[in-house]
This record gives sequence, structure tokens and C-alpha cells, in this order.
Amino acid sequence: MALPAVLYPSLPQPQILRYTEWLKTNRGLSFDTYEALWRWSVSDLEGFWSSIWSYFEVESDAPPLKVLAHEAMPGAQWFTGVKLNFTQQVLRHSGAATAAGHPALVYSDEQMLAHANTSGRVRVLRWDELQHQVAAVATHLRSQGVQPGDRVCAVLPHVPETIVLFLATAAIGAVWSLCSPDMGPVAILDRFRQIEPVVLVMAEGYTWGGVHHDRQALREEVVRGLPTVRVVMGMNDLRSVAGRPAPVDFKPLAVSFDHPLWIVYSSGTTGLPKPIVHGHGGIMLEMLKGGALHNNVGPSVLTQDRFFWFSTTGWIMWNAGLGSLLGGTTFCLFDGSPSGSSKDPDWSVLWRFAEAAGITFFGAGAAYYAGCLKADVRPMDVADLSRLRYVGSTGSPLSDECYDWLWARLPRIDGQPIWINPISGGTDFAGAFVAGNITLPVVRGQMQVRCLGAAVEAWSEDGQPQMDEVGELVCTRPMPSMPLKFWGDEAGRRYREAYFDTYPATTERGAAWRHGDWIRLIPHRGPAQADGTPGQIESVGSVIYGRSDATINRHGVRMGTAELYRAVEAQPEVLDSLVVDLEYLGRESWMPLFVVLREGLQLDEALEQRLRAAIRASLSARHVPSEIFQVRAIPRTLSGKKMELPIKKLLMGAAPEAVMKRDAMTNADSIDWFIGLARQRMAG
Repeated sequence: MALPAVLYPSLPQPQILRYTEWLKTNRGLSFDTYEALWRWSVSDLEGFWSSIWSYFEVESDAPPLKVLAHEAMPGAQWFTGVKLNFTQQVLRHSGAATAAGHPALVYSDEQMLAHANTSGRVRVLRWDELQHQVAAVATHLRSQGVQPGDRVCAVLPHVPETIVLFLATAAIGAVWSLCSPDMGPVAILDRFRQIEPVVLVMAEGYTWGGVHHDRQALREEVVRGLPTVRVVMGMNDLRSVAGRPAPVDFKPLAVSFDHPLWIVYSSGTTGLPKPIVHGHGGIMLEMLKGGALHNNVGPSVLTQDRFFWFSTTGWIMWNAGLGSLLGGTTFCLFDGSPSGSSKDPDWSVLWRFAEAAGITFFGAGAAYYAGCLKADVRPMDVADLSRLRYVGSTGSPLSDECYDWLWARLPRIDGQPIWINPISGGTDFAGAFVAGNITLPVVRGQMQVRCLGAAVEAWSEDGQPQMDEVGELVCTRPMPSMPLKFWGDEAGRRYREAYFDTYPATTERGAAWRHGDWIRLIPHRGPAQADGTPGQIESVGSVIYGRSDATINRHGVRMGTAELYRAVEAQPEVLDSLVVDLEYLGRESWMPLFVVLREGLQLDEALEQRLRAAIRASLSARHVPSEIFQVRAIPRTLSGKKMELPIKKLLMGAAPEAVMKRDAMTNADSIDWFIGLARQRMAG
């Protein structure tokens, strides 16, 4: 394969080159460019995904009867006939990695990192220790009557015990679901009530920004709200169980490719959070592919990689991070605030963790890098980053200024700026649509490539694919990690409405997945031919311009507006409310909240603080609005729906007549105030 010359010759051979060499040797396939490789991966789905299965040597009880038995969106049937287990694919690395001395997990938190003794700044869990603890916890769950398909729910911080509990849950075929301990009771119960768990594990408290938060009362409230729960455990209970003797012959239960692995949540603009069910096999293939071929992270026994992506347990990047274990890579995890105390911010915390943990791949949300830039952090002045090789970003667009800051402030590799790998995907399929390729140059402001196996296009308003124009991000062919279903949505109505109603039958194979992002695909061509004909497209970069719907996406954590409305409108002073989240390319997002108050009331500082506190308590601190405005009325359609998306487009500069029709509103005069605010912001 004639990809460009390797940019970093001192590093191990790029994973994608190893893969393409394998394709040539084992499949007789050769490609001149990445674009040619990508086109094969999305045109020959069976050939591509079977190559991922074979290349990563996925363990199963039997070979698949059929790679893609039924191609449809939704409803594709992948790898029929196989029996496997996510946890088995993780623990298969235990022997070799333990013998080589590479840990499974490296952990730290705010208190440990502040420790004066360097050796006390991290906690290490060996692969054999991980294997033992998973077996012990899995055995305990079975002894409590937990069966395959039962739901095990947790409200836990980002600590090794959470990883152990997840792997134990998956090992016995139970279904995992997780919330962050900073979430309030409304947000937690809105999620867990839908899936009727039998086990609930909740931390007694957590620390954030130097402040300890006791969650005992929250646990009691959540337990009362979940009548199906039979087993309740705290963090101390979990640690005790993990330390018990474990069967030496423990083996994870082999389940079908599409057996439910976990339930994650992606909220829309109305109703309860969507409980998305992913399967063992689909998640396994997506995370093996993304981790190696797009993040260039390899097994620790070969590359000595240590993978880190800062996340709370409420973000899909927690799931993606632990996915690095599937490939035998050391996973590094940090629990606490990335910027230290809110009273005395310290944006160097994670860079000091990178030194202590020996991190080679450092990932975080784009907002974190923006914070470091504004605080003028100089990572190499506070930490030894000599092992750092790669930097990842997601959650929102990474600004040009952040690219420049990363290149200026982080180590150079072989005289070249460090590789920056921004990715964009979603909770919905637990993967990336667009990401990186370490063999290609990085262009400031762009993600380098469309991911292998992801048939991503930018569609115009009339549903036509286009290049170098902003359009709707769609995926035209299925991927194994797309949701099996939404829990409780047996007829599939909510699932179809979420992704397929916009383009229900616009491709040869049926529906297309509408993701809800604005994207521009940018072709990169090789040299022009002698007759002046443009060179062939060698790769296609992309720019994500934010959400095309009204979902709130604050610092990478998606939350439905309906959840925020419940918290705000529970206050006695509030009659109605509307919130929009405005993401601007290269600028901080701005999320205003508009409230209608009872007659005679005014929005004063005390009420504003109560509203902010209610949102923080019920949802999270990330979803506290940037500003709160009192308005006379909330614009609504004739059917009574709040006009979130039109208001969002209006405040981003769209002409009023282009985004709304007054004769389709119940209260057309209410829009005038918002038009005035939009003009004021555009003028400013």
C-alpha cells in the first residue's frame, strides 16, 4: 500500500500499515491510497468486517455462519452463529501482558496526584490481578442469583473497581448500565427506571475539585425509586468482594454476537433519555478497529502504549477508554477535576498525571485544551512528557488556536509536531465516524479521514451527497456497533424515529442513518496529471460544525432538553422554559435558558441562583446554562411543541423567515423578542 511516508520513523510501525500488509498477505488486497482502502471497506462490508475479525483474532466458540446475514438499517444481522464474550477478549491478554510486566490499569485521583512521594501518585493493577478480581466479582453476582440478561446498574466514579464490576457483569452475560455520581436523582432514575435493574452499586461519595460530596442520601432515594433492585452494594462492599478468593478455572460465559452488553443513554429533545442497547460483538469489533487503526494504539507487549482519555463515567468516552483493554493495551484512568479546585484552578493536573502514569496517548475533550490555552499552561514545564506520542480530542470542534497550542507546547517527535487526532462519533454507536490516520499529514481544523467501515457522507437538504459543502452527516450502510434496539422499544418505533425517519428510503438498500451533526467533507488530492487533470483523491478530511438538532452537548456530555425542563419547571416560580445549546466552530459554546415566570415575578439574582442550583442537583454542573433570560412567552408550534431548533438557528444567524413560519405558531408575537436578541448578538 502506497500510503505517504511514515512521519515518525522512531515510533513502532503504524498499526494501519500492519493491517494493510496483512490484507495483502492474507487476502491478496492492495490499495494505492487511504481513500481506496476506505472505499473498499464500505463497499465490501462482509470482506472488511471479516478481515477485522480475523486480523484481531477474535475468540469465539465457532466461526460465523455468515458475516452479514441481513443488510438493513435498522436490523442488520452480523456474525450469526458465533458465541463470544467481551470480557474473554480482554482477559485473553492476561498471560502475555503479565509476563511482560505491562499493567492492565494505571490509576490516580486528585489526592494521590498531590502526594509528594512520586511512587505514591499512581496505583497499578496487573493483568493477573484484574483477572482475579473480575472472577471474584462475577462469582459473587452469580451467587446472588444474577442471570444472563439481568441489568446491573452502577453510580460510580472513574476508578478501577468500576472497570472490574463492568467486566464481571459482562462475563456472566448480564447487562451493564452506568451513571456518573455527580448526576442528580432525576437524571439517574429517568435512566435506570426504564431498564428495571436487579443490582444497584453506588459509591458512598466522590471528590471533585477538592470537595468531597456525600451521596448516601442520594443512594437511599435511588433505591426507593427502583423497586426491581434485589441487591444493593456500596464501593466498600465491591472492594471487599473483589478481594475474595476466585475460582482458578473461571471462564466468561459465551454469548451470541448480538447479546446485550450495556445500555447507554443519548437524549433527544423530548421525552425520557433513550436507553441504547449495544451488543458484545459489535462493540468489540468497533473498538478494536478504532483503537488500533485510527488511534494507532497497539498491544502493550509490542508498543508499550498506555492509553488515556479523560472522562467521567457519564460519557461514552469512559466506555471507549476501557475498550483499549480489548487489544491488550494498558488503560490509564484519572478520577477528579481536570482543572483542580474551582477556587484555585490548576490546569496542569492531567499533564502531571501523564508523567506519573507514563501515558503515550493523551485524550480529552476539546474544551479541556481550550482551558489549558486560556490558562497559558506549559505542560513540559510541569511534567516529563517524554513518553507522550499522540494527542486525541473530541466532544466539540477543536479550534485552530488549540491545534497551534498543542503543537507549540507538547513534545516534537522526530523533529515533527506531535500527532493530533481529533475524532467525532457518538454515544449512539459507541464509535467514531471521522478520525485520524497517523500516516497522513494533519491539517489544522480538520479530522483526517472517514473511519474504515463507516459509509459517511454529507448530504444536502434534498438528500444528495456533496463534497466541500456543509451538510447533514449521514451513514449509508450499517455498522456492527449500531444499536440493537432501545430498551423497551420492542416495535422499534423510537429507534427509527431517532436515526432513520429523516431519510427513510433514500438509498438502494433502504434507510440512511442521520446523525444530527453538520459536516463538511474536504477532498485531498494527489499531484495533477500531465494533461492538467486533477489528481486522484487520496484522502477526505472533515470539519464538524456542531449539532444540527436541538440536543444539548455540553463538554461532550449529551443531555436532552426535556430533562433540563423537568428540573427548571419544577420550581414554583417557573411556568415555562426553553433552552438551546449553541456550538460555534472555534469558540466556546453558549447555552442560554429562557424562562416564563408567574405573573408579577421578576428574575432576580436569588431566583437565578436557585434555578442554577436545581439544574446542578438534578442533572450535573456541566448543564448549568451560560445565561438566564426572562421572557414573556416561549415560541410554540401549532401542535404545542417548543421551537428549540428554530430558535437555535435564529441565534446562530439564520434569517427568521428561513427557520420559522408565523402562521404555524400558536403565539407568533413571542418570536419578536428572540429576533431582537439574535440581532443584538450578531451586532456584538
